[in-house]
Amino acid sequence: MKELSIKILSISLAVFSIISSEANLKSMAMKMKLFDAHCHLQDQRIIDKAPQLIATAYGAGVVYFAVNGITEKDWHLVKEMSDEYCSVIPNFGLHPWFVQGKSPSWFSTLKEFFEANPSAAVGEIGLDKSPLAPKGVDFADQIEVFKKQIKLAKELERPASVHCLDAFPELLRIMKDIGPFPSGVILHSFQGPPEVVPELTKLGSYFSFSGHLMPLQENKARKVVKAVPLDRILLETDSPDGLPKNPLFLVPGNDTLNQPANVHSVLIYVASLLEMSKEELAEISYKNAVRLFSFQGSKIPLE
Repeated sequence: MKELSIKILSISLAVFSIISSEANLKSMAMKMKLFDAHCHLQDQRIIDKAPQLIATAYGAGVVYFAVNGITEKDWHLVKEMSDEYCSVIPNFGLHPWFVQGKSPSWFSTLKEFFEANPSAAVGEIGLDKSPLAPKGVDFADQIEVFKKQIKLAKELERPASVHCLDAFPELLRIMKDIGPFPSGVILHSFQGPPEVVPELTKLGSYFSFSGHLMPLQENKARKVVKAVPLDRILLETDSPDGLPKNPLFLVPGNDTLNQPANVHSVLIYVASLLEMSKEELAEISYKNAVRLFSFQGSKIPLE
């Protein structure tokens, strides 16, 4: 009987903790607006749950989502989601992991998507020399594909969301050759060396932080975050990947996946590294994202 009472008490405390956390989050959401600067709601692992995840994010104060395509096969899904939700900012691009499977007409198809969708930004594009890159993906091919897309972003005067792992020397060289980029370049899920931040900033870069930052040693993460000027900081989830430590929200049916409402977890962590309040960082990062994504043709009015 005593054991049963203890179990009931433990369950009650856990439920109270969850309700209390949700109440606090709702209170925060009423005061703060957030922008998930990079996610993949069209991903096959969560696309069937996208309406529910978007509704959850709305309730948590997430106003906009930059949804990034990664291959020719998912650009139409990003477009359809953007057509359905005014909060979804479409991004079209060929990710470096998928350059090997591109069709001969990939670039003309990409340009057609931008012509038909003036509210679209460029992404996800980039360079990857890390062990995470699939075997058989030729780096020279990555460079060729990246150059075409970053040049297109500059011509269209749209921001570009860039994936870069273990390839910052090559990225810097290309951006110096083609840049600067007054419409902005987003270093998505940035966890690169702090030393590259000044040069990338001069070229027009913004730096977006996600749950991928959390596995780094705290001192290293703090150096990375503090190297970035406040007017260039963005927050993102990289959903359904990048699940933060101690996530506030779980994807129904799969607690290993991430969702846009967890940008709150990223906010809390980055604010702690910067030693500033969540409210202050929320305002800064939201204004930065709105400024970046309010290009001509965008869905977002400049505030």
